[in-house]
Amino acid sequence: MKQILEQTKHLYDLADCSFTTVPGHEGGRNRIFIVSRDGIKRFVLRISDIGDRNENEYLAETEFVHFLAENVAPVADVIPSVLGRLVERIETDGKEAYVSLFAYAQGMLLADNGYRYREGAPLSEYFYNTGKALGAIHRLSKLYTPVHPRTDYFDKYNMTYLNSLISDEYGDLKKSIAGRLNAFRSLPKDTNYYGMVHFDFSDGNYHVDMDTGTITVFDFDNCMNCWYMFDLANLWIHNEGWTRHENDPGKRFELLRQCFDLQLQGYRSETDIAEEMLKQLPLFIDMVLIENIVDEFECCEREGEELDYEDIEDAARCLIESIPYAGFGKN
Repeated sequence: MKQILEQTKHLYDLADCSFTTVPGHEGGRNRIFIVSRDGIKRFVLRISDIGDRNENEYLAETEFVHFLAENVAPVADVIPSVLGRLVERIETDGKEAYVSLFAYAQGMLLADNGYRYREGAPLSEYFYNTGKALGAIHRLSKLYTPVHPRTDYFDKYNMTYLNSLISDEYGDLKKSIAGRLNAFRSLPKDTNYYGMVHFDFSDGNYHVDMDTGTITVFDFDNCMNCWYMFDLANLWIHNEGWTRHENDPGKRFELLRQCFDLQLQGYRSETDIAEEMLKQLPLFIDMVLIENIVDEFECCEREGEELDYEDIEDAARCLIESIPYAGFGKN
């Protein structure tokens, strides 16, 4: 890693900067460094060296992010190297790594502020701004023509791959996933509904400016061609953290609906989403649950570990028993 960092300093003119390692999270595929100059956080350096993606995939991601930033979407831009490249390939000791540098997003993670929103502002502003940021990304995605195409949803989420990943002891779960995949295939895929999405839009992947409330999005590492509703359904699921204090399932569901309605207002200030797709929200929530389950299996496979079923139990039950809205009630 030391050799890669030394080459990176030259490629991005960072010789006068300090590098701070960001601790990896479970399932993480990259090495992340905060790059500071004169004591100020300036950039985020990403080094990927586990060989699970190729150069075209990194180019597809960074070109999309750069397009968004150039068109004033609230995203942390990609910083080209001194050679003008968005992705640099570095080889040391016969091992290759792909390196990209990103602007440091203004603000901070909500988690680093104890999940307290900015003082003096209503929490409704946060939900609205979250939806607005996502809407801006989707609005521009509808206009985007890629140079290097990114993965399509069914390139990964198909039963040929999932049967190889998930063992037969989870037969009921695989049957439930297969049924959902068949339902997904009937969904419309024209440009109003389907395009490049973040695919991991949550409060761990954007900063909030505690002075203005502005949200800046980063970490498009999982971005792919999918339905825009996937990102919206992901918002629904992550709103659970704001409502878990309510023990009554019915009241908790209404709180979730209120949070989501505010996000939709912000989203629709940037772009529209058809009512026919919103009516499919429970199906798209299932799509997010499948992604979460698949991610757990993939993490275990990469780490050579056995799956702890408790990590997927709630999501699996929702799929197997057809419980909508991530378990807040039955049809």
